[in-house]
Amino acid sequence: MRIGRAVCALSVALLLWGCDDNTNTHKMTAADPSAAAAASASVTRSTIASAAPSASASVAAKTAKPLNVMLITIDSMRADMPWQGYPRKIAPHLTKLAEQAVVYENAYAVSSYTAKSVAALMTGKYPSTLWRGPTFFTEYSKANTFLAELLQKGGVTTMAGQAHLYFNRGKGLSQGFDIWKLTPGITWNATTDESVTSDKMTKLAIEMLADNANKGPFFMWLHYMDPHDRYVLHDDSPKWGRKNRDRYDSEIFFTDTQVGALLAYVDKQPWGSNTAIIVSADHGEAFGEHKMYKHAFALWEVLTRVPLLIKLPGAKPRRIKKRRSHIDLAPTIVELMGQPPYAGFAGKSLAPELTGKAQFGDHEPIMMELPADSNNPPTRAIIKGDFKLIIDQAAPRYRLFDLSADPGEKHDLVKRPAYREKLAEMKKLAAESWAKHPYVAPWGGRKLIGGGRANGPKGPAGYVADGKRIP
Repeated sequence: MRIGRAVCALSVALLLWGCDDNTNTHKMTAADPSAAAAASASVTRSTIASAAPSASASVAAKTAKPLNVMLITIDSMRADMPWQGYPRKIAPHLTKLAEQAVVYENAYAVSSYTAKSVAALMTGKYPSTLWRGPTFFTEYSKANTFLAELLQKGGVTTMAGQAHLYFNRGKGLSQGFDIWKLTPGITWNATTDESVTSDKMTKLAIEMLADNANKGPFFMWLHYMDPHDRYVLHDDSPKWGRKNRDRYDSEIFFTDTQVGALLAYVDKQPWGSNTAIIVSADHGEAFGEHKMYKHAFALWEVLTRVPLLIKLPGAKPRRIKKRRSHIDLAPTIVELMGQPPYAGFAGKSLAPELTGKAQFGDHEPIMMELPADSNNPPTRAIIKGDFKLIIDQAAPRYRLFDLSADPGEKHDLVKRPAYREKLAEMKKLAAESWAKHPYVAPWGGRKLIGGGRANGPKGPAGYVADGKRIP
């Protein structure tokens, strides 16, 4: 989550340091966070290793007993993690979780940076269809319906832990949460993340769970920030080097250790065997692919493909190669928690395939977007079968890729005569698919990247915003 241009070719002063592979930041970091008063969980690796997985399986899949759900998102975590073939052992605890979970090998975030991606996660809608502000650090209107609101109305305790001040500046993402807390000691920086917070996040999460998890069904969302730039070396991680990817891998290792401690704590609780664990990322991260570093501003695979692990009590661990999207997670969570379906969701629940009640359905096309704002040009992408179409809406410009033959998106097929029919087919599909999700202009009057102004409303007709009723 940052506001500067991520394309190194652009000489934006705020990001010069981000594209320098020789930049190094080294911080002393604790290997184990303080345990909560009610918890005996330590973050030492010996404690994590000694915590055996619970042998008791929930009857959720067999008797449709509603589950608790913990959603853990890790900022900037790329799809190429060890359980997907990355050779460095940078995430041993998540790798162990992958062995116990349903692993989606081709999962996608809805957008390529935090403010738009997590909004889709928390509403089950595409960000361009939400009432929102015009800035990079996007504000969302209370007129939108959030996942936590639906769960809260159904008697679910809703909790969240955050580690960036964007989440505490009245941006609307806390809507529907009974408990919304930030890790202590963080400071605001619009261009990067200067804090080390994963140990604090685990401590905060354990404290919230100790106080609230025994009261009834709960939904918890935790967003771990540390893999976000700026990347730092951690003393308790292996030493892979000092380049950007080396330091990023150290960040992943540190975060993995803290997430492992949290999962060890959960496994020891009486409610742990009735709790679904979902782990994913808000977006990926570039390290020179397409001459980009970090994230946002484009919809390349390296920016939008993310890990997705779902450990469901009673569900058989397995791998699913079919493409899935974050747009499906809100309806999935609602169904797993035994709540009534919500017609406003854009996606489809994964619960039937997770529990084995149904075969894998077709969730394509996969749709991603960057609605125009103060920093992002309007961009959309759609995937169907082997092909991906990227649409730079301002130009407009189209780019077509065969992901089966060219997963790195290095060979644009738009101008090749042999793909003329496929291009027309994908254009038609994109137009028809996005037409089902009407665009809502952002509010505020600000000029948008790519042209136009933010002249939209803060809600539907009749909604009262800023003391005025929208006509």
